[in-house]
Amino acid sequence: MKKKCFILGIETSCDETSAAVVENGRKILSNVISSQVDLHKRYGGVVPEIASRKHVEIINAVIQDSLEQAGVTFRDIDVIGVTYGPGLVGALLVGVSAAKALAFALDKPLVGVHHIEGHIAANYLEHQDLQPPYICLVASGGHSHIVHIQDYNTFEILGQTRDDAAGEAFDKVARVIGLGYPGGPLIDKLAKQGNKDAVKFPKVSFDDGSLDFSFSGVKTAVLNYVNKLEQKGETYNRADIAASFQNAVVEVLVDKTVVAAQKLGINTIALAGGVAANSALRQLLAERAKENGLKVYYPSPILCTDNAAMIACAAYYEFIAGKRADLDLNAVPNLRLGY
Repeated sequence: MKKKCFILGIETSCDETSAAVVENGRKILSNVISSQVDLHKRYGGVVPEIASRKHVEIINAVIQDSLEQAGVTFRDIDVIGVTYGPGLVGALLVGVSAAKALAFALDKPLVGVHHIEGHIAANYLEHQDLQPPYICLVASGGHSHIVHIQDYNTFEILGQTRDDAAGEAFDKVARVIGLGYPGGPLIDKLAKQGNKDAVKFPKVSFDDGSLDFSFSGVKTAVLNYVNKLEQKGETYNRADIAASFQNAVVEVLVDKTVVAAQKLGINTIALAGGVAANSALRQLLAERAKENGLKVYYPSPILCTDNAAMIACAAYYEFIAGKRADLDLNAVPNLRLGY
């Protein structure tokens, strides 16, 4: 492999169409993200068919923009990395098809990337000193995992949600209190005006000491709380509800992540995923980490969202480990981490 290795990353797992060029796994040369948030707002969430059609419309332009911003051409690209799961099957297929076509036409190696591994890898793009082993809390709209990162390509799931993911719960509660979509950033913003101790929403733990999560209970508790007040004709403070709900979720996420690090004797924790941009989560984790002598890393908010730079980064470490995908690579919407 030559001294400089340019990875073209492609990400279309949900409603962001993204392409990026990353040098040697750690240096972002470009990271183009075309979001469909405004398109899906009217529906209160992502409509898979609409997302897929939009990816088809703009994928080629996004890839071209990423090359131009990086100052490279297709001939300079050494490896093509693409998200192949998990995600919306139609959306994934657009990115996978584009990546396979480019790999074939350019005669370049193709690397399939697990979306969650991409989120984890986002930390490497901003923290040059970060290296395994460490514990990573992955929290997003579709996933909530505590993962032991044993090596760049070796992962052990220590805990995961048994029902709703953290981000999914944020979106549902946001709808309940009339905030709209996407719920996470809106609740985070409103919660700053509220009292996190105003309402005692449940924080689920399991008797067997499991590091798993459960957020359906707190979501239902918010719904019941609001419904009871509305039935009585009473008003409620949305900011207090947002702050109290957010606190219940964030405390569970942080407590279990710290416990995981202590159990394994690891002194480094990282955050990843869309919920990793939540200000309360970042603040509480930093406080608990300081109390327990732990280091904490997290990406800037733009790299917490779905983006292709993180996919290119993950693809680089897969590539140098000798992993390649054939041109029969297919989308796997329910792909499990580590498979």
